[in-house]
Amino acid sequence: MTFQQQILEGIPAVLPAQKEYDPAINHAPKRKKILSPSEEKLALQNALRYFEPQHHATLLPEFKNELETYGRIYMYRFAPEYKIYARPIDAYPAQSKQAAAIMLMIQNNLDHAVAQHPLELITYGGNGAVFSNWAQYRLTMQYLAQMTDEQTLVMYSGHPMGLFPSHKEAPRVVVTNGMMIPNYSTPDDWEKYNALGVTQYGQMTAGSYMYIGPQGIVHGTTITVLNAFRKIGKSPKGGIFVTSGLGGMSGAQPKAGNIAGCITICAEVNKKAVHTRHSQGWVDEIIDNTTALVTRVQQAQLDKETVSIAYHGNVVEVWEAFNEHNIKIDIGSDQTSLHNPWAGGYYPMGYTVEEANDMMANDVERFRESVKTTLCRHAAAVNAHTAKGTYFFDYGNAFLLESSRAGADVLAENGIDFKYPSYVQDIMGPMCFDYGFGPFRWVCASGKEEDLAKTDAIACAVLEELAVNAPAEIQQQLQDNITWIQGAQQNKLVVGSQARILYADAEGRAKIAQAFNGAIARNEIGLVILGRDHHDVSGTDSPYRETSNIYDGSRFTADMAIHNVIGDSFRGATWVSIHNGGGVGWGEVVNGGFGMVIDGSKEAERRLQSMLFWDVNNGIARRSWARNEGAVFAIKRAMEIEPNLKVTIPNIVEEDLFNNI
Repeated sequence: MTFQQQILEGIPAVLPAQKEYDPAINHAPKRKKILSPSEEKLALQNALRYFEPQHHATLLPEFKNELETYGRIYMYRFAPEYKIYARPIDAYPAQSKQAAAIMLMIQNNLDHAVAQHPLELITYGGNGAVFSNWAQYRLTMQYLAQMTDEQTLVMYSGHPMGLFPSHKEAPRVVVTNGMMIPNYSTPDDWEKYNALGVTQYGQMTAGSYMYIGPQGIVHGTTITVLNAFRKIGKSPKGGIFVTSGLGGMSGAQPKAGNIAGCITICAEVNKKAVHTRHSQGWVDEIIDNTTALVTRVQQAQLDKETVSIAYHGNVVEVWEAFNEHNIKIDIGSDQTSLHNPWAGGYYPMGYTVEEANDMMANDVERFRESVKTTLCRHAAAVNAHTAKGTYFFDYGNAFLLESSRAGADVLAENGIDFKYPSYVQDIMGPMCFDYGFGPFRWVCASGKEEDLAKTDAIACAVLEELAVNAPAEIQQQLQDNITWIQGAQQNKLVVGSQARILYADAEGRAKIAQAFNGAIARNEIGLVILGRDHHDVSGTDSPYRETSNIYDGSRFTADMAIHNVIGDSFRGATWVSIHNGGGVGWGEVVNGGFGMVIDGSKEAERRLQSMLFWDVNNGIARRSWARNEGAVFAIKRAMEIEPNLKVTIPNIVEEDLFNNI
């Protein structure tokens, strides 16, 4: 059968042959046993309902074995034979170009060069899933191939509920992931209900089909590293940045350090992840012992090199060795998947990965205590360096949150706040989000490198034009992004689809998209898929990350993210998504995103203008009401640009009044 025929087939009528387990592929760790016997039966019933009754007797023992062996039912037998990657949009069998674009984006998320655990349908973060099993993938792709622009596909946490009549202005797909009743949103609830096959952890751009490989975070990390060095008043040249994680998202850090121009040491315990990033050119060197690492870093300091080093081992070893040898770390952070500390997101010291994985599945309490002990030791090593002048920030991965829960010394004197800021509090929030700058991205649906080069040039020209008359408050952001886009081709950022990311405000996003739409209308480029990371101005309510620099008491509310996805859905988005969990963990965040296909039409221009304006200014309005100075400036400017925008501006109360009460 051809690729197109297999897509149209959906779940095959004849069972495909069972597949051999391939140990060369990076697999998800075994999940812990959490279901009772009656719940295990329920999980099997839930899985078998995708298949005709004549197949149940064959599949039941197979699925039971998967549940016992891996803690989940992935339905490996049904993984397709064809290679999964972002094909040119015309390669997909579809009645709707918008649906074909979504098929392209789904396949990019599951590309073996992109996804962290591709056979378990996990894109990044250890548990950030596109689907829970291969039946869901096959059925979703079939629905997308069948649908018209008068239908909407409804996705319940990976499960395609079905095609419903709608209209051309409605989203083609509406996605929810992990939306739980609040009292049932603990990490163990995820383990249980995911094992039952009734919900999933979509992370941010995994379950919303908007992941573009590590490039998606390398830009934000570059901006963060540059501004961190600016904050401490030091040039990145010869400066040291220590962090950890080389997985789906964290793998961007060494590349970002190289672009920023510093010495980056990034630790990773997973040998496969280390060698994947090295083979892709995202990290320069690999070292597996601290003696060699200390010598190499000291030489790099003397020579003021720009170099990235993957340390194959636990990051705590790096912090402790550098302290012992008095190597000054200028900026430090951590990007392990600590939103998922008990299921492979953070590995304890003193064990191989294999030993830790076995303990994780078979001796859960011992694994938890080992992780907690390592977190305390990790925090102690960080504290030793910050006492010598290191600038440390939480990179929104719940490092400080989980360290505090482990009993580590990370709390401020008041016993409430953390002693270190999150990067949003110190850098991304006041410098970017408050002014409306966030991760705008696009994918060239043709799959052509030349289309990406043309869109890079278009975006650069738009930013340069905006910079001419832009206010002083946003000049640095514009210049950083002009520099980024000018170097994008030579930095070889593409892994997977022909995609690009930059930080822009509402005006910049709309003007870039409008320029793309014009180029499509002139047949200069093919269709373009617009999107963004959920980690943005408006898309995410996350008290320890995206909204951590909101100080009016509302950072634990989630109105903004919900309003955002509702507003995007009726302003022209091609697909929308809303998730529980992402970045900092299940139950700790609500986040949403969108995708928009532009085709050169006047309708596309109308939609992009309406939706992109809302998608940014909703968040600026909320940040302004929280009395964030940059956001007050930005929303006032937005009201000057758009007379139909009317936003309530906060009145500032003089502190002296409280002294007289």
